[in-house]
Amino acid sequence: MGLNSPLFDKVRIKPRCEEPRRDAPTCERAGCTQAGLHRAPKGRGREGQYWNFCLSHVREYNAAYNYFAGMSDEDVQAYQKEAVVGHRPTWNMSVNGGHRRRDGAANPDEFDYLDPLGIMRSAGFERARATPEPARPRRPGPVMQALETLGLDESAGAVEIKAQYKTLVKRFHPDAHGGDRSYEPRLRDIIRAHDTLKAAGLC
Repeated sequence: MGLNSPLFDKVRIKPRCEEPRRDAPTCERAGCTQAGLHRAPKGRGREGQYWNFCLSHVREYNAAYNYFAGMSDEDVQAYQKEAVVGHRPTWNMSVNGGHRRRDGAANPDEFDYLDPLGIMRSAGFERARATPEPARPRRPGPVMQALETLGLDESAGAVEIKAQYKTLVKRFHPDAHGGDRSYEPRLRDIIRAHDTLKAAGLC
């Protein structure tokens, strides 16, 4: 492609910073006639508004600029603290302050929800909060398997275990079936499960 190609007629070159644009405003410093190509913020309380200065005057302005001028030390510290979260409202994670009761109740189970349609009530949410489910004891794997062999759940106590063991031994003992030995493997599993629970101190 030659240098005389018509494609080069459409190429635009960005003007240098030193060269003033035709539509550039003049410097807003009194007595300056240079182009104001550089913006400088007008200060606190006037966010989004800028001065137009030339390069030398914007450097002078920036060297003396202080956003916190006129603020007390307490106000500066409060501003810095709010800047950590981007000046947005926050709530304590352990309290969930957005849903605390309006009367300031200390009970964490009592919250004040805006529920004009009664959706939370119809779902039973309030009853669930009022009567929390008791914590279940954590049982090791062999104990859980032994309870399952006896047909019990993990909340079974010593009395239930003993009663269920006696019932199952009577039911699966060969004497109860006229000496039929086909029930012996099941009886062995029941006795082994009882021994496991006894060793774990549950009966």
